[in-house]
Amino acid sequence: MNGPGPNPSDSAAPSAAWVPFWRLMRIVALCALLAVLAALGWLQATGAPQRWELWLAVAGGVGGTVLLSGALMGLVFVSNRSGHDDSVGRGD
Repeated sequence: MNGPGPNPSDSAAPSAAWVPFWRLMRIVALCALLAVLAALGWLQATGAPQRWELWLAVAGGVGGTVLLSGALMGLVFVSNRSGHDDSVGRGD
């Protein structure tokens, strides 16, 4: 580290930090869709009951888990890039 990062109160730094987050979320949404399709395909292949409740629960559970995981990881990067992590431990 060559010095303090961007000031969290600077308006340009936080908005620039969100651009990669939304790019990541588009990729995560595609991965979530592929994971849901794979899970539903696996249910079909194993002969699971053809009930809409089961399909909805699996789609919501798998898709929601992938989306939530990606969003939380993306927020870690946003916090770091926007400079909010730099003030931790310095007493600011």
